Amino acid sequence: MQNEVVDSLALGGSAGYDLTIWGLFFEADLVVKIVLVILLLASFWTWAIIFEKVVRMRRLRAQAVEFEEAFWSGGSLEDLYERMDRVPPDPMSSLFVSAMREWRRSANRGGSGSRLQQRIDRVMQITLGREMDRLERHMVFLASVGSSAPFVGLFGTVWGIMNAFTSIAASENTSLSVVAPGIAEALFATALGLVAAIPAVIGFNKLSNDLGRYAGRLEAFAGEFGAILSRQLEEK
Repeated sequence: MQNEVVDSLALGGSAGYDLTIWGLFFEADLVVKIVLVILLLASFWTWAIIFEKVVRMRRLRAQAVEFEEAFWSGGSLEDLYERMDRVPPDPMSSLFVSAMREWRRSANRGGSGSRLQQRIDRVMQITLGREMDRLERHMVFLASVGSSAPFVGLFGTVWGIMNAFTSIAASENTSLSVVAPGIAEALFATALGLVAAIPAVIGFNKLSNDLGRYAGRLEAFAGEFGAILSRQLEEK
């Protein structure tokens, strides 16, 4: 009977706390609040990066298909170059424009032979590296969030547990009404750390795979285009 009275008093005391998500946040310690805000911002920015990258990769793949159809249609490369904008809309077009621009400059100067081929290959490699650097922007952020967010959440958890035990020591009461809020705040920080880390890890792996395949596609095009230009140099 006495135990039932103690349990009912403990539950009655804990009922005075708001254990919802918003309640846990507003009743948390300042340090825990800072941790939660950092994790929320990291999670929001992670999803923004993932969404932007996915949409951009779909658009780039569609543009690559469109360009390859025009490139392999059998038309003149000079005509295709004239139709291209001086600011190419996608990396594959940038490879083509940079190589053709070097080809024309060397042709106007009377350059030919293996040196010209080497310059064209070098220009395409530089362009490929520059374009991939642009596409891989913010990928380091995803990797950082995926690896560090659980530890940031764990820090909030440890701090919340320390506050819980401090409250127990100050009140000299081990009832649920004293222990539950601090433990709940601590576990909330861990959960939010996982919420930020899991999408970041999955998104990083998926986007890294997509970027690797796209880079391979660009390298294959650069090799094929370089072979075409090499044959034309031999014919001349």
